[in-house]
Amino acid sequence: MHYKRFHPYRINTETRDKHADVWLNAEDFIYPYFVVDGENKQEPIATLKGIHRFSVDRLLIDLERTVLAGIDKILLFGVVEADKKNVEGSWSKHDESVVCKAIRAVKQQFPKVMVITDICLCAYTNHGHCGILNNRGDIENDLTLAKLADMALAHARAGADMVSPSAMMDGQVLAIGQALNNNGFNHVNIMGYSAKYASNFYGPFRDAAQSAPGKGNRKSYQMDFRTRHQGIDEVASDIEEGANWVMVKPAHTYLDVIARATHRFPEIPMAAYHTSGEFMMIVAAAEKNLLDEHEAMIEALTAIKRAGASYIISYYARNYSERIKY
Repeated sequence: MHYKRFHPYRINTETRDKHADVWLNAEDFIYPYFVVDGENKQEPIATLKGIHRFSVDRLLIDLERTVLAGIDKILLFGVVEADKKNVEGSWSKHDESVVCKAIRAVKQQFPKVMVITDICLCAYTNHGHCGILNNRGDIENDLTLAKLADMALAHARAGADMVSPSAMMDGQVLAIGQALNNNGFNHVNIMGYSAKYASNFYGPFRDAAQSAPGKGNRKSYQMDFRTRHQGIDEVASDIEEGANWVMVKPAHTYLDVIARATHRFPEIPMAAYHTSGEFMMIVAAAEKNLLDEHEAMIEALTAIKRAGASYIISYYARNYSERIKY
């Protein structure tokens, strides 16, 4: 019997490192931040171990550590008080929203950091859905587009480098792109949450952003996880509408979608969101001594890059980057 021997590729650490062809770097990561109004606030998020909500002044302090770790891209999510929420999410487009304040402050102190902002109404509506609802409680796609465009314009005026619509409204990239171009912000890029699935892995995030829907769910506009081809079609549509980057979310449990999308559209940067639930699954298992958290983190994040992601949004981003740096 003749067979090929593979064990020689794995006999020790040095040999395994030599034959590894996927490596993670700090430049691969986008670090998510939750920002709140007020001063001197650093609120721990019980459902996201080690992650906090920051007021803008404390965000700048924390960002120093992130930049020192080599991460030069951040994604901002606004968390607003209940009295600023209404049925249309009007505060989302306000120039004095906490996200706009954070953009201006970050760009002043860290001009080389790429500031990406989430564009969605869920944190700004009193019903917690991602867009405008009609009297039956159903999403009104086309009415929502103008609201998303207004929000993106506010962030562009504040100095955002990239806006990232996550509402999963049909035509959102096109509507935002037209609004940016018509108002002289054609230099602001768009990253579409192109293949965003109606997933159970968003629970800790919704607590962090205080954006859980009050009634119902988001399955009528986020993608059904049982579909194989819609994700690729959604990515293609966002590219046709003018997206500069695209995204698959969740990441760790949707590696097949990342791989197929990057194979079909190799010229477009692909981001993948290692979601709050995916992050906390590793944390929870590690707390019960069921796995080595550091090793599991590396394996999960490397798998996302191996599938084809150009950039990874992860709550582990700084943890990983600090370990490889020091």
